[in-house]
Amino acid sequence: MLHCPRTFARTIGFSGLFLATVITPALAADPTGDWRVADGVANIRVAQCNGSMWGVVSWEKTPGGKDSNNPDPAKQSRPTLGMPILIDMKKKPGTDAWEGQVYNAKDGQSYSSTITPVGTNQLQIQGCVLGFLCGGETWTRVAPPIPSSPTNSMAKGTAPKSTSPQAAQQAPKTTGSVSSTKPGQKQANANPSGDVVGDICLISDIARFTH
Repeated sequence: MLHCPRTFARTIGFSGLFLATVITPALAADPTGDWRVADGVANIRVAQCNGSMWGVVSWEKTPGGKDSNNPDPAKQSRPTLGMPILIDMKKKPGTDAWEGQVYNAKDGQSYSSTITPVGTNQLQIQGCVLGFLCGGETWTRVAPPIPSSPTNSMAKGTAPKSTSPQAAQQAPKTTGSVSSTKPGQKQANANPSGDVVGDICLISDIARFTH
């Protein structure tokens, strides 16, 4: 059997501790990017806006959805594309989780929620009603993380680095602002990339809270 001198073993132990301390922050989970919801009907783009995580509908399987179940009649005609789903989520100290509100368009209600990345390609969503009756689902990554900044730095032309060739292939281009397509104007002319959501931090429902 091979025996190591005690001082040598101690040096190895300290080296391992140092490497773990240096490497761990680099491996911290990142909830930003685009995520496919569990039933596959929509993608949610998550970005950091002035220190909080926000998420909006960035793609719909069936285009043209409306927030028809919203209890506010004034909002029942608003498009679900670009609508905030994850609202003002704050980092939980000492964990890779964020707490805030999740809006459920199926019943028009908001619930206390926690998002927790699972590895690099899954996001666990946990929502509760009045602190109990909790339920959740897992979303799957379809686009890479988005660089963090007081607003979404991608508005300044910073392109994200793909976490994998598959993510890069599926990732929509997100540089730019929210589309301002006018009635009768072709969407492709308003935004050649085909991404009508762009920088979610510029969406009015988010900007009024973060600026």
